[in-house]
Amino acid sequence: MDLFEKLRTNLGPIGSSSRELNAHHYFAFPKLEGELGPHMMFRGKKMLNWSLNNYLGLANHPEVRKIDAEAATQWGLAYPMGARMMSGNSDLHEELEKQLATFVGKEDAFLLNYGYQGVMSAIESVVDHRDVIVYDAECHACLIDGIRLHKAKMGEYYKFNHNDIESLEKNLQRATRKAAEKGGGILVITEGVFGMSGKVGCLKEIVALKAKYEFKLLVDDAHGFGTMGPTGAGVGEMQGCQDGIDLYFSTFAKSMAAIGAFIAGSHDIIMYLKYNMRSQTYAKALPMPYVIGGMKRLELIKQHPELREKLWQNVRAMQDGLRARGLNIGDTTSPVTPVLLQSEGGIPEATALVRDLRENKGIFCSIVVYPVVPKGVIMLRIIPTAAHSLDDVDYTLNAFTEVSDKLKQGYYRQNAVNGASEPALVTADVAKSVAE
Repeated sequence: MDLFEKLRTNLGPIGSSSRELNAHHYFAFPKLEGELGPHMMFRGKKMLNWSLNNYLGLANHPEVRKIDAEAATQWGLAYPMGARMMSGNSDLHEELEKQLATFVGKEDAFLLNYGYQGVMSAIESVVDHRDVIVYDAECHACLIDGIRLHKAKMGEYYKFNHNDIESLEKNLQRATRKAAEKGGGILVITEGVFGMSGKVGCLKEIVALKAKYEFKLLVDDAHGFGTMGPTGAGVGEMQGCQDGIDLYFSTFAKSMAAIGAFIAGSHDIIMYLKYNMRSQTYAKALPMPYVIGGMKRLELIKQHPELREKLWQNVRAMQDGLRARGLNIGDTTSPVTPVLLQSEGGIPEATALVRDLRENKGIFCSIVVYPVVPKGVIMLRIIPTAAHSLDDVDYTLNAFTEVSDKLKQGYYRQNAVNGASEPALVTADVAKSVAE
């Protein structure tokens, strides 16, 4: 059998739908063009863009653009060559690690070349076949894949209901028995902000369970770093339990508007990770422009709280406005703003709605359907940033009110009779659900 034949004929659950319904470059792999920011071009039309994780507006901040350009000119994108352990280390890499650790209240930090692979590798290196993982049911795909690596070691794992402390405690009881039986320990994994729903993790309650159970806590705070807490140090800071987080992880791809990530904790454990994380031991170090750019971005986060204040001004205006118009945004308490609409027409109806938003309203946002959300629900996912204006918010509120009314009146069902000829609604978020 030709190994590749099945790949040619079946692109997987996302790719197959994209091919069959001509979604490529519209819903899947769309091309947003122009300067990064709230207003970009899509297929020749200007769009009000709510799909960038550029929370603090740093992507095009003049100081960021200047330091990025200067660093690229001085160092190029090759330096340093090699993995950190072999030939890719530098004083500046270690300086950024110190600054990150101090900012999030930890003894030490390890700079990672990428977030997704980095946190996967961190999980894999921390636990062995004797250990037990207990994780939130709505953990991000990168965490699920890290747990899969643990499973490959014949390790045990249990899933607790999302943000459900009672469910967590029941699973901790199971994990405690299993860990004692195997002679291992327990790692609890959750998130600071859950990127799909915008809900904040129950970190304070989880940390409190340490008084009853012996476990270590890893928190992925990708959406909380830079946005949550008095100084932007994340959800642990906001809830007053940062000290109870044993491993704090965040990517630079959100508030920092860059490439890279870090994991922070006690010095001895970070030293262990530096020598045992395969994704870093056998991969090239983060290029110098990203390191220098990372320091500038962190400086702006620390020294310019007005960026975070502007973000939250826009978040409150958007979320309060949506609620006032009777739109359901779930239980979000973070900048992530899901708009949940009831739908009976499935993907064709959702497709017609999002085409109306893009083609007639000039609004570009992520749209999510079953199986990521329950059947009968269309979720529009809004990411307000500090770069948006209150005029952007007002325009969007009016547009969402209109499409919500049209959805209730059956307009999109009537215009989706031949939905198979329209671009399919496909999002990368479906991959998370499929993976689980």
